[in-house]
Amino acid sequence: MLRFFIKRLLHAVPVIFGVATIVFILIHLIPGDPVDLMMGEGTASIDRDRVRALLGLDAPLHIQYIHFWRNIFNGTWGESFVHARPVLSLILEHFPTTLLLALSSLSLAMLISFPLGVLAAAKTGSWMDTGATLFALVGMSLPLFVVAPLAILYFSIHLRWLPVSGAESFRHLLLPMTCLALGLSALLTRMVRNSMLENLNEDYVRTARAKGLSRPAVLFRHTLRNALIPVVTILAGMLGSLLAGAVVTETLFDWPGLGVLFLKAFQSRDFPLVQGITLWVSVFYVLVSVVLDVVYSALDPRIRFDSRESRAR
Repeated sequence: MLRFFIKRLLHAVPVIFGVATIVFILIHLIPGDPVDLMMGEGTASIDRDRVRALLGLDAPLHIQYIHFWRNIFNGTWGESFVHARPVLSLILEHFPTTLLLALSSLSLAMLISFPLGVLAAAKTGSWMDTGATLFALVGMSLPLFVVAPLAILYFSIHLRWLPVSGAESFRHLLLPMTCLALGLSALLTRMVRNSMLENLNEDYVRTARAKGLSRPAVLFRHTLRNALIPVVTILAGMLGSLLAGAVVTETLFDWPGLGVLFLKAFQSRDFPLVQGITLWVSVFYVLVSVVLDVVYSALDPRIRFDSRESRAR
């Protein structure tokens, strides 16, 4: 298992390097000079040139690329143009808030979707199956930018039960967490139901039933484990997407995470901060994929054995 993990981790290194390089090139191709945005159009050209030299933006692109990797390896990840602070310290300051929102939303979605999907598959054609299917369709049809403002209007402004913005307490987390979890749980419910239905028709399920095992034992001990393999893929993708695409949620609820920080950095053309956040999310996403491979091999050891056989060939 350790060898399998290390091998997957080594395969992730060129992916991270490629993502960082592509982001570096793209951010420099986007129109807009960060110096002009910082100082305004009325500033004398000599002052703009002085600031541009101070920030290292007057150097050729390949020299800036070398400085980018040098800052990565020295542990600062560069210095933000706007905040005048090391990029890594800004990321570490905002990342726990984003991670809290992502993990809490994903956990709530799992608490809703797993029992609902399993019960819908176990009682196909019943009112429970119809309700779960309807919930999945409605949840996937409602975009977040529609659900979130409606939730704010009703629960925060009309009823005054929950705060509109901020991240000071659990009450501030409830609304953004629930809005995010709604769409996630709808997709997961459909995935769990479909995966369970596919596995319920397998031979090993019929064998387990023939041996006289109880229905809960067949569902949860045998079927659910194999049904989780495609669902785990969706879960890993959801976690990566929540970290990378929480800009809408964090902006609507004024949640002080990486999403809002990235949006402001992009608007001000803060090159080091945009590159640093993108690299951080990419590394996290790749690590999630590596852990996903390990979970796969734990759920289905044939994956690990197939990898050994292909290496032997």
